[in-house]
Amino acid sequence: MKQPDKPHQVHIETFGCQMNEYDSELVRSLLRKAGFELTEDRERADVVLMNTCAIRENAHNKVYGHLAELKAVKDQRPLVVGVLGCMAQNLKEELTEKQPLVDVLVGPDGYRQLPGLLTKALHAGEQGLAQGGLAVDLSEYETYDDILPERDGGINAWIAIMRGCDNFCSFCVVPYTRGRERSRDPEGVLREVEAAVEAGHTQITLLGQNVNSYRSDDWDFARLILAVAEVPGVQRVRFTSPHPKDFPAALFDAVAGHPNICKHIHLPLQSGNDRILELMNRTYSRKEYLDLAAHVRSRHPGIALTTDIICGFGSETEADFLDTYRLVQEVRYHSAFVFKYSERKNTIAARKFPDDIPEEVKGERVSRLVDLQRPITAGLNRDLIGQTLPVMVEGDSKRSPDQWMGRTDTNITVIWNKSDAPASLGSIQPVTILDASAAVLMGRRHSTATLS
Repeated sequence: MKQPDKPHQVHIETFGCQMNEYDSELVRSLLRKAGFELTEDRERADVVLMNTCAIRENAHNKVYGHLAELKAVKDQRPLVVGVLGCMAQNLKEELTEKQPLVDVLVGPDGYRQLPGLLTKALHAGEQGLAQGGLAVDLSEYETYDDILPERDGGINAWIAIMRGCDNFCSFCVVPYTRGRERSRDPEGVLREVEAAVEAGHTQITLLGQNVNSYRSDDWDFARLILAVAEVPGVQRVRFTSPHPKDFPAALFDAVAGHPNICKHIHLPLQSGNDRILELMNRTYSRKEYLDLAAHVRSRHPGIALTTDIICGFGSETEADFLDTYRLVQEVRYHSAFVFKYSERKNTIAARKFPDDIPEEVKGERVSRLVDLQRPITAGLNRDLIGQTLPVMVEGDSKRSPDQWMGRTDTNITVIWNKSDAPASLGSIQPVTILDASAAVLMGRRHSTATLS
């Protein structure tokens, strides 16, 4: 009697941003429903999928490095290789012509087709695996609203509330890889939040290229985040990223006023110079950004502001860079993610503006901003010494399994000894801060401590 075929094993590797993490969770759910099994062991896999990012240079480089490794594996045994996500969408010609080992290419709007494409590639015949196919068309409607992601453990659940982007920043490839902006139905979002809480996730992070633009009938983002914060079992709500160009007053009220909405706003700057901001098509000025940051702080003085900055955008002079440097001095972010400008194929900047700043100059400017930001972060963290803060337990510290690691409401990492007092994953503990650096707070959990 013929034994039934064993389910094919699929290994997924994710590169890049939180949206990619979320998309991999969607893919896991779709594949599981189609009868595939998921494995963490690449050596056991019949299929290796790489969910890719076209924005971050390090993710881009890692994907090509992994493809080189997989070529050696594929020379030794049958293996289906798939590239998913933004690189599949943006570099489809390059990946099909220069990477013949790739069997399946699926963009961010094509995940429903993935099980069928993998099945085709896996049964391509005795002569070897033929290319399974492409699913790289962008959609004006796809939001995967009916798919509940398959999440790993942990206390946080990423939830995309919208897909695509209409901002067309000149350096950014997202409108071309993820399509035009469309918002999910709020009821679908809330159903997903309820399912995440039931699965043990006590923190929800809402995702969108510009969450401020969320619209569904008479629902805006402020109404949605308040509804999420009220779902029973949700202890914390975070969101990323709002765009500085359209920060509504109602969202200020929600962040400042609701105890479950974290007092942390990631407000991407990119540049502090008006000429560069105009070339980037950021649609706000230096003054407008500074006014917004001041308004945020006036509504809630303890709020943490973080940002993204690009150094070395085309034609950026030393004087242009110094405008950014001085803005960082003035705003005093809690942290800043600083990147060298990396030209991306098919963007407006790639077509119109030469990438003419030498790599060593870009790197030197990044270093100067990092050196400026580090003591600012350390100083803001030291201001917390002596305070007792609410810290959500996220897991073991990387330093020692005898220590807990968690985060404050303002998203600062805290470490304390497990022996201090009993705690559980996802719980919020009062931790008294004893020491601080630019990277972490060290604390003690007193069994009788109360919050400052």
